[in-house]
Amino acid sequence: MSQLKQSVSWWCFVRAGVEPEKLVRASAEIGYAGIELVAEEHWPLIKDHGLTIAAIAGHQSLTDGLNRRDNHDRIEKELRDNLGKAVKWGIPNLICFSGNRQGLSDQEGIEITADGLERVAKEAEQAGVNLVLELLNSKVDHQDYQCDHTSWGVAVCERVNSPRVQLLYDIYHMQIMEGDLIRTIGQQHAHFGHYHTAGNPGRHDLDQTQELNYPAIIRAIRDTGYQGFVGQEFIPQGEPLAALRVAFEVCDVQ
Repeated sequence: MSQLKQSVSWWCFVRAGVEPEKLVRASAEIGYAGIELVAEEHWPLIKDHGLTIAAIAGHQSLTDGLNRRDNHDRIEKELRDNLGKAVKWGIPNLICFSGNRQGLSDQEGIEITADGLERVAKEAEQAGVNLVLELLNSKVDHQDYQCDHTSWGVAVCERVNSPRVQLLYDIYHMQIMEGDLIRTIGQQHAHFGHYHTAGNPGRHDLDQTQELNYPAIIRAIRDTGYQGFVGQEFIPQGEPLAALRVAFEVCDVQ
């Protein structure tokens, strides 16, 4: 069975001091197939190195998102604009955000978020682009974020009922919130359109200091028949490009 496609989350490594051209060149040389969450000014550089722009933010913002009806007109416009860019540049995923609860019940949040995504679901289907609602932890990094459990995100996807409305299953975030990763991947993978990695605790390298068994997790993802990207979204503690190489090898399992 073939290995999964891996991508590099731009912000983690540029913030660690790697120059853009050096990061793109090294990513291609290591074997990465894509780079994600990267500013539009760098898209030509990425394409020139034969890499895919694996994902970009579909709208703003993480904390003020789809679970507020008064945001829907703005988010619909942002998503439509970015769908056009995704088609032009061959970007398979637009990342979406529930926003923070701010006292909203889970059921209300599900209904409102689904209504917002329904506005652009048909256009996403026509474009062949995934709208991936990101699962984030509300315990450590993103207090009060509403899409913080797989079951909540799955309920949104089931309500929209579109093959292009899926979840971004972030392994680091869901380890913090609920664990039981491999079982969840096996049971709910049909709703997962993109994956992110990082070590836990600390959101650092995929090494022996953290509690996650990434080779086993990657095998579980691969065994579902998944054809998309697994994005490395960790903050390196040592030399960034060396960390990227190690992470690639850890996840390049047979």
